Amino acid sequence: MRNRNLLVAIPLALLLGVVLFFLGVLIGRGLARRGHAPEPPPPAAAAPVDARAVFVPGAGQIDAVRRGVPVDQEGHPPPMARVENADLKRVRAYPMQPPTIPHAIDGYQVDRNSNRCMLCHARANAATFQAPPVSVTHYMDRDDQFLASISPRRYFCLQCHVVQTDAPVLVANQFRDVDSLLAPPEAAPAAEVR
Repeated sequence: MRNRNLLVAIPLALLLGVVLFFLGVLIGRGLARRGHAPEPPPPAAAAPVDARAVFVPGAGQIDAVRRGVPVDQEGHPPPMARVENADLKRVRAYPMQPPTIPHAIDGYQVDRNSNRCMLCHARANAATFQAPPVSVTHYMDRDDQFLASISPRRYFCLQCHVVQTDAPVLVANQFRDVDSLLAPPEAAPAAEVR
């Protein structure tokens, strides 16, 4: 008996909810047509947006993301940065920094069935393709046990490694790598004594 009451009550409750929803929509539209709803403000005269606006670090511009375009206007996206395909390794900025990728990877398939990066960078193939092999740490599990193949934690390369591009620096900074911090300061030229 109880189950029969539930089978009737649930559809009736759903039907009542749908009817109330549509009544609310119709009442809201009717009020808006009669002038009960506030009218949206007229659009402000938009200032012209320079499509060539490019962020210049240190030029006094605060918002590098919007590039000076007011919030109420649509900006034009900057051109896509080009991938540096010079196969030159960059110097790492800090110890244990993941190296950047010095070549284009467009069309590389990296999914659970295939990892195109490992064709060249697997330890077995690195010498053949003259590519740097992945670190031995990529073959270790969480407990520092060595595996026969690359660890699932290190399988998706783009989690840590990024492609090198010619994109301009968005925010000026005074970063110094650890070697320059540890180096002795350069001696200032001594003033001549007469």
